[in-house]
Amino acid sequence: MTAQFEILEAGPGLSLQDAGWRGYIGQGLSPGGAADPRALAEGGVLLGQDPRRAALEMAGRGGRFRATRDCRIALTGAPMQATMDGVAILWNASHRLPAGAELSIGAARTGVYGYLHVGGGFDTPQRLGSRATHLVAGLGRLLVAGDTLPLGADGGGAVGQVLPDPERFSGGRLRIVRSFQSDRFAEADLLRLSQTAFTRDMRGNRMGVRLDHKGPGFFAQGGLTALSEIVVPGDIQVTGEGAPYILGVESQTTGGYPRIATVIPADLPRAMQAPPGAPLRLTLIPRAEAIAIERAEALRLRDLSRGLRPILRDPADIAELLSYQLISGVTAGEVP
Repeated sequence: MTAQFEILEAGPGLSLQDAGWRGYIGQGLSPGGAADPRALAEGGVLLGQDPRRAALEMAGRGGRFRATRDCRIALTGAPMQATMDGVAILWNASHRLPAGAELSIGAARTGVYGYLHVGGGFDTPQRLGSRATHLVAGLGRLLVAGDTLPLGADGGGAVGQVLPDPERFSGGRLRIVRSFQSDRFAEADLLRLSQTAFTRDMRGNRMGVRLDHKGPGFFAQGGLTALSEIVVPGDIQVTGEGAPYILGVESQTTGGYPRIATVIPADLPRAMQAPPGAPLRLTLIPRAEAIAIERAEALRLRDLSRGLRPILRDPADIAELLSYQLISGVTAGEVP
């Protein structure tokens, strides 16, 4: 009998996600997959497995879970309160989840999307080569209490590993490049785009997030007469009210709203993870610089395993052991 991962309680946006789809935009299917693909890579490193394996994406809040066999898990993405049978466990780390133990994951402390990975992944049927959920395209559905997911075969490996805490969950700088329709906007507006202090609006989901700001909106020459063209995640569309929207992984594949610029892929996870009210700054960079950043990001993801550390360090492996104050409060034993 296949081992199962049981969902005892589900947060409002619980779904199964992997690397999504590539090569289907021409057929009307946007890439989809994890809103924060970097978190998939971190989970793969923590469990020593293919980062493309499906994981549970938790939007804002997790839920309660139980497995029918011992399994390895990893928690990545937006940090959330997590306990195992009532005992707090570390985020951005791997753990062993005994059969029958209850894993509880609460609300995000910062950021939006957290991820729960299991050793071997979730062995659900593939659709067009992916196990991901794409609600806009009608592929899959949100998970609810009472659902069960089959556990894939786990080749085994270490647990008790932790990666350095990422810092992409509270907004910050997003690097952008010119888009196909940037020339529809005045150069003064492009300059103002990089000088404006934006915040992430309350309106946002996997399709995209709205940017809020003080001052006049951004308006293209010709207004809304632009022809509908292909769009990709990261494109910044400007609506008739002059508000910029950053398109997410589950965006439409074509659109008529003019695009003032595009967030580079390396920074899109930061945009998707920004919680409502988080500050965001857009910095226009040359395309050559963007390509260099993407190449460096690919190398950084390839070398993620270099950052692995055991949660509990063996004293024999601590070269700087003598620099630690291991005993404090010791006296000579004399009574004053």
